[in-house]
Amino acid sequence: MNAVPTISTTSEPARRDAIATGSGMDAVTLLVGDLDLQVRFYRDVLLFEVIEQPIDRLAGSGRPDVVTLGRHGVPLVVLRHTPDLPPQQRGQAGLFHSAFLFEDRATLAATLASVARRAPQQYVGSADHLVSLAFYVTDPEGNGVELYWDRARADWGFDGQGHVRMDSLRLDPNDFLREHLAEPAPSDAAIPATAPGAASIGHVHLQVGDVPSARDFYVDAVGFDVMAEFHGALFVAAGGYHHHIAVNTWNSAGAGPRASALGLGEIGIVVPTADDVAALGDRLAHARVQARHDGLTLTFEDPWRNVIKVTAG
Repeated sequence: MNAVPTISTTSEPARRDAIATGSGMDAVTLLVGDLDLQVRFYRDVLLFEVIEQPIDRLAGSGRPDVVTLGRHGVPLVVLRHTPDLPPQQRGQAGLFHSAFLFEDRATLAATLASVARRAPQQYVGSADHLVSLAFYVTDPEGNGVELYWDRARADWGFDGQGHVRMDSLRLDPNDFLREHLAEPAPSDAAIPATAPGAASIGHVHLQVGDVPSARDFYVDAVGFDVMAEFHGALFVAAGGYHHHIAVNTWNSAGAGPRASALGLGEIGIVVPTADDVAALGDRLAHARVQARHDGLTLTFEDPWRNVIKVTAG
C-alpha cells in the first residue's frame, strides 16, 4: 500500500521542547543481501552516483562491503552487505519507504523515465498529496522507495494550528512524464554518466506496532511536531515541514521489536548545531531513552529497535 488515505489534521499546541528548526534527514542505511544487485538498481535505475565503494586496501579508503550512493555528492543511501541476515517479513516493524526529494519536476521526471525504461516491474504507484507529487517503487530486495517533488510551501494548506492538509489524489505518471520530461530518450538510451539534478532525503516512513507508542517516542521524547494523523498513521516533522518521519500500522499492527533482518539499518537525522545534538541527548535522558554519544554522533533506538543516528550539520 503506497497511496495513503485522506488525512485529517489535528490540533497540537506550540511546544518549547521541539527539535531544532532546520533539522532534517540524512542518508538511510539499508542492510542488503545482494550488494551488486542493489547497487545496480540505485545507480542504473534511480541514477544515483557511487560516492563511496568498498574498501580499497591499496588506497586505504572506503569501508568493507559498504557502498554509498547519492546525487551530486550528497549521500542518499548507504548499502551495507549483510548476506547472512534473513529477509524482513511483511508484518514486522521496519521500513515502509525511504523518500527521496527532487529539486524540480524535470529531475523527478528523468528519474521516473529511467524506472520506466529499465525496471518497470519495480513501479508500484503514484499520488498527488497536495503538498507533493509522489511516485512509488520497490528496490529488488523489497525496500519501499518514494520519489517526490514538493510544491512551494506558500501553496500548502494549513489549519489554524499550523498543521498541514494532505490528501491522496490520482496522479497519472504518463501525463507527468509528457509534461515534465525535458528530452524523452529512446528505450535503448545509454545510462547517463552524471545523474540529472539534485536530490535529498525528504523523509522516512516506518512500519510500527502501534501509533500511540510512536507518538510518545518521536513527539514527546525526540521532539518532532505532529503535522497530521489519521487512523493507523502519524506524520511528524521539524520546522513546519509536512513530514520528516511518518509511521503506520497498515501491515504491522501489534508488531514488537525487530529481529535482525535485511532492510532498514539506520535512520539519519541532522540537526543544525552540536548544541542541538546535546539538547536532544538531554531530552532523551529525561524520557529514559538510552542513547550513546561519541562526541560526534548521538545513537539510540525507537521502541521497535530502529536505529537512529543524529549528527550536527
